[in-house]
Amino acid sequence: MSGAVWVAIAAAVGNLLQGWDNATIAGGVLYIKKEFKLETNPKLEGLIVAMSLIGATVVTTFSGPVADSLGRRPMMIISSICYFFGSVMMLWSPNVYILLVARLIDGLGVGLAVTLVPLYISETAPTETRGLLNTLPQFTGSGGMFLSYCMVFGMSLMEKPNWRLMLGVLLIPSVIYFALTVFFLPESPRWLVSKGRMSEAKKVLQRLRGREDVSAEMALLVEGLEVGADTSIEEYIIEADTGLAEDLDPAVVKEQIKLYGPEQGRSWVARPTTGQSMLGLASRQGSIQNPSGSLVDPLVTLFGSVHEKFQEHGSMRSIIFPTFGSMFSMGGKEPKNEEWDEENISVGNDEEPLEDDYDGEGDDENNLHSPLISRQATSMDKDIAAPSHGSLFSMKPGSIIQGSEAGGIGGGWQLAWKWTERDGPDGKKEGGFKRIYLHPEGDAGSKRGSLVSLPGGDATGETEYIRASALVSQPALYSRDLMDQQSIGPAMVHPSQAAGKGPSWRDLLDPGVRRALVVGVGLQILQQFSGINGVLYYTPQILEQAGVGGLLANLGINSTSASFLISALTTLLMLPAIAVAMRLMDLAGRRSLLLTTIPVLIVSLILLILASVISMGATAHSVISTICVILYFCFFVMGFGPVPNILCAEIFPTRVRGLCIAICALTFWIGDIIVTDTLPMLLNSVGLGGVFGMYLVVSIISWVFIYLKVPETKGMPLEVITEFFAYGARQKND
Repeated sequence: MSGAVWVAIAAAVGNLLQGWDNATIAGGVLYIKKEFKLETNPKLEGLIVAMSLIGATVVTTFSGPVADSLGRRPMMIISSICYFFGSVMMLWSPNVYILLVARLIDGLGVGLAVTLVPLYISETAPTETRGLLNTLPQFTGSGGMFLSYCMVFGMSLMEKPNWRLMLGVLLIPSVIYFALTVFFLPESPRWLVSKGRMSEAKKVLQRLRGREDVSAEMALLVEGLEVGADTSIEEYIIEADTGLAEDLDPAVVKEQIKLYGPEQGRSWVARPTTGQSMLGLASRQGSIQNPSGSLVDPLVTLFGSVHEKFQEHGSMRSIIFPTFGSMFSMGGKEPKNEEWDEENISVGNDEEPLEDDYDGEGDDENNLHSPLISRQATSMDKDIAAPSHGSLFSMKPGSIIQGSEAGGIGGGWQLAWKWTERDGPDGKKEGGFKRIYLHPEGDAGSKRGSLVSLPGGDATGETEYIRASALVSQPALYSRDLMDQQSIGPAMVHPSQAAGKGPSWRDLLDPGVRRALVVGVGLQILQQFSGINGVLYYTPQILEQAGVGGLLANLGINSTSASFLISALTTLLMLPAIAVAMRLMDLAGRRSLLLTTIPVLIVSLILLILASVISMGATAHSVISTICVILYFCFFVMGFGPVPNILCAEIFPTRVRGLCIAICALTFWIGDIIVTDTLPMLLNSVGLGGVFGMYLVVSIISWVFIYLKVPETKGMPLEVITEFFAYGARQKND
């Protein structure tokens, strides 16, 4: 297994502790209320359970900004410490007030783990397996619940079950989690890049990916620090460079992107096409169009077009460059395979040639005088126009833009840059780089007889080509105020210069961020009010009311112990369901899993309601209730359980990801508190059937919301996802 898999498994231990805590308090509260005589005080009983949620809510309010400042790893270390001290206090708990404080401290650890683990895994996982690895927290959480319920069941068979021991055993896995966070987990490479710690980020990526060359992904992380402006969707034909540029329209030659292969003398070019792109069906000439009267968000249509039209094999690996280990370039006939790293090159000093300052050994992570893209001396190709003297960008002849593995950034996407020029207000030519996220639309074919029209004439000869769509925008870190200072490529500003800005609340007003917040917050609200956490916390009591004790009474097991056993078996059945979800998360996709599993939740809830209102035998009632609860749990953990956290960790830009995830997590915990605190009173007032009726209504609303508002994000790099959100939101506003 790759390093990213082991790192994800270690990080997900934090969620195992959360699941363990959920199950132990669900069982322990039955004995706590007897010792402290809470049978007539359901509010205090609910507060004991909800105190952990209050702690999680409090810590979530600042966890995002603090994680953006201190890093993801230190916050997970703090989470493990809170788990440890909370469990020690619960083991002691001489009275209900100490227990409440212990639950509060324990909740701090829970809140940090639930908020940061999905974020951390998303930032460290490869694009192709990000969904699978980010389902691990759901798997370990359910695994922790199973182990805990088994322990609670065994202790319930004792003459005097010890609830303090039930809750205090949490300190053992908390010590393991502490050791993993301190000695094994690396810091997130995206966070390191955002702080300008490039050497550390490179080493972490090499460990996570299991290879030395991570240049393309390093370039992606730098570009991902900001969402590009002036975004558009364009179409290209990619073919071998035949060297016949003089036969083409000069405008086409100027716009082409050159792609160089490892073999000497072999290169490919991408040329713009006027034919209708497959992706262009969702966005034509820069505008998103929906069928008349459709309620589906145009952003959903745009993402859907990406996944429908990009064939599956093309989305999992590069079919444009099957053997390329090279780069995207603006010039140069025989590029070297130089690795991305910090180089001791003086930036912005016109008196000393940049090419002569590199000594090849610059590893100082705080060196702000180092380019982010490797360079080499070479002459510009004659068919690429060099910037004029009056251009906005100062690019010295001889500079190139270089990445590895054909600029592959995951999921079949490629990262490149191109040079563009236009007439400025003063009549002079203004030039600049544009960033391109490129993806193939189909298999390679012969250009002869193609339906695609190329400006400047048709292809000559039988050359292979492939069609690709491109998301084109301004490079993130090439700002206008630095155009006259540096001359080493598009991603020219060292990240630490941009990182000093930090996230701002004003960034939340960006149209793409606002749209993503609607999706993230909406999913968290609906997930909580579909009732899953309330059902989990009180599963033993719910099953006891449903009469499951009768199923095991003939074995001499009392109803309370029987409910614990049923809960253990229920969580055990969740594990293969989650394993299926892990397999499907990157194949079927997040949206598809939600739309196919929620109907099963709806049917299960309908049957539970009918079982509650229709008179039937005790055995039939127990069997139907147990089967429906198991179905509800299993299909919930396949879709509505993991997907909201996965999506929230994917759809926000790097600069505000921590802040936005904190907002979504805060919504999660507030909803959790409301559901958990009100469930005992609702059970007493409207009964089990009324509670499930409320959950049924919310589940139906959830399906409609997902169908209309939630896009598919599988197989797309995080930076491409946020770029699409920004593009779609801006186009709708226009």
